[in-house]
Amino acid sequence: MADDPSTRNPAVLSEGEITLGVLDAVHENGDVTQRTLSRELGIALGLTNAYLKRCMRKGLIKARTVPANRYFYYLTPKGFAEKSRLTAEYLSHSFHFYGRARDQMDDCFRDCAARGWRTLVLFGAGELAEIALLCAMRHSVDLAAVVDPDAAEAEFMGLPVRASLADVAGFDAVLITDLKQPQQSFDTVSGLVSASKTLTLPLLRVSRTAPGDGA
Repeated sequence: MADDPSTRNPAVLSEGEITLGVLDAVHENGDVTQRTLSRELGIALGLTNAYLKRCMRKGLIKARTVPANRYFYYLTPKGFAEKSRLTAEYLSHSFHFYGRARDQMDDCFRDCAARGWRTLVLFGAGELAEIALLCAMRHSVDLAAVVDPDAAEAEFMGLPVRASLADVAGFDAVLITDLKQPQQSFDTVSGLVSASKTLTLPLLRVSRTAPGDGA
């Protein structure tokens, strides 16, 4: 994606964006080399090495030796949490957020229609839920409610707001629209309705597998 931290001008990358780029790259490919990581981030090899070591010192990334004197990197639970925090921070300041969210939301709703999933629930009130409501008008899906345990209002843009999924019946799938803690919301919802029917947009960078110890 053109506006990801790893593809921006390195001269204007913040410390948080570089760290997020490192965590993202390791999450996507634990076999990544420092040279490849340097190229993907668009920063010098020495700087890449420094950030990788910093992430390891902070306990965000661990490494184990694999054949041919190489390392396999993996995120720790602390690393997953930091990636989620940095993602939320990055998204809240991203100029291109709306366009990306709209396009990915359209793709999600098209996929739901193809699967025969007509009734969806949004999990999380806020900006992403607003975009979902606007996009839904162009697709053959119905939004039944917004679930948000912290919401103070009874309605969100005309949709009823519920404190729990248990208060909503007759839906086909749940779309995560929580920008503050998307990973936590995914983990909560997928434990209630199954991961296959817990939908996420790529921009949220949610891991759909539980963090392990790299074994």
